Amino acid sequence: MSVLDTFRLDGRVAIVTGASSGLGVAFAQALAEAGADIVLAARRVDKLHDTAAMVRASGRRALAVATDIADPDQCTAMVDSAMAEFGRVDVLVNNAGIATAFPATRETPDQFRSVIDINLAGSYWAAQACGRVMQPGSSIVNISSILGLTTAGLPQAAYSASKAGIVGLTRDLAQQWGTRKGIRVNALAPGFFASEMTDQYQDGYLDGLAARMVLGRTGDPAELAATLVWLASDAAGYVTGQTLAVDGGITIT
Repeated sequence: MSVLDTFRLDGRVAIVTGASSGLGVAFAQALAEAGADIVLAARRVDKLHDTAAMVRASGRRALAVATDIADPDQCTAMVDSAMAEFGRVDVLVNNAGIATAFPATRETPDQFRSVIDINLAGSYWAAQACGRVMQPGSSIVNISSILGLTTAGLPQAAYSASKAGIVGLTRDLAQQWGTRKGIRVNALAPGFFASEMTDQYQDGYLDGLAARMVLGRTGDPAELAATLVWLASDAAGYVTGQTLAVDGGITIT
């Protein structure tokens, strides 16, 4: 097997949560191009049609499943659907998440809890459901954020706490499941990539961060997706428990 062959995902099945928009679409497309069949999960199935069509255009199979990952039962149903359709789950991309920006003195309990319930608890429920059926050699990639490692000038206590929690969750699941199950668990900590989330920033916000971007630009989602494919594949077969910042250098400034 050549080194490039180790990046292939032929014959494998990947679940991508939050696959209806943004980085989730880029992740699904990249995994399909690498050879995986894709289970697409989001709260609304109708929003997954375009992503499913993109996967099928790559010659791979796609299954859309309505899933609110904040509900453990729905995460179990998501995995049950994947097993019924494909008979296996090899990769989980825990991408579903929401972002808020409320000053800490004014954020309500419901606002804080909603972020934690989806971003952190939801990632755990999805990983738990997949961990029950995954075979040795499988890979979980949790999507954290550089805001779990540093700050960037917005009042995002809930979001930052949830993404820092993902780092700890990744480390612990890697320790639990590495030896006992042969499952690798890693996290990506993206910097600023073009997405619906960045479209919501106030004018000038990203310009104000330019001095921290060592590479002088925001990221292309395809660059992050390529890193994801590496972590999901046998090419990263000796990597587990790690959080990899893909941020153009923001976290070193």
